[in-house]
Amino acid sequence: MTQIIEVLIAEDHPIFRRGLMEIIRKEPGINVVASLSNGMEVANVASKCKPDIVLLDIDMPLKSGLEVAAELQAAHTNAKVIFLTSNSSYAIFSEAIACGAKGYILKDNAIEDTVNCIKTVADGKMYITPSLSEFLVKQSTDSGHNSKTELTDKLTASEMRILQLVARQKTSKMIAESLFVSIKTVENHRSNICKKLGLSGANSLLKFVLLRPDLFQEE
Repeated sequence: MTQIIEVLIAEDHPIFRRGLMEIIRKEPGINVVASLSNGMEVANVASKCKPDIVLLDIDMPLKSGLEVAAELQAAHTNAKVIFLTSNSSYAIFSEAIACGAKGYILKDNAIEDTVNCIKTVADGKMYITPSLSEFLVKQSTDSGHNSKTELTDKLTASEMRILQLVARQKTSKMIAESLFVSIKTVENHRSNICKKLGLSGANSLLKFVLLRPDLFQEE
């Protein structure tokens, strides 16, 4: 990234918040534009300073990070949300992805992961704390679909290709352009894949592929 990445931080613990700011400010190319102690003012401040990244603690007083992310989505802001949490449950992770999160960091790994996560998300990719992925897979209610053979038995070749492109974090528009088909065709394929795999809920297909990167590696 050549341009400066502007980051807004919302974290209610002052010592942890200060530590995050120090870590981020030491990194060339990243700038903290605002630092807040709760979720109440995030949407308002974000509309004024227009950060590229909003780094949110999930558990905050007055308004949770999940509520703030929903507000940012409703406001159609271009800011990408990264969640910080001490909670490693699959249910919370699912809510975070459903709220449009592009990054998910455990606080225990914040020192190692924060800068890498910010850069990865700013570059248009998803980032999940690596140590969390295997644990989340074990908790996933979709854990029955854990082999490529099972997937190829359920899905057509076209659907598998769509799934591979979703795993590469391509949007429906990007997939349509890549395969020379309409966006509606891609959306129909995605809907059929979800039905065949028993997936439901916002961004369920994205959650599925994020937790199984080994199944979608390019051969």
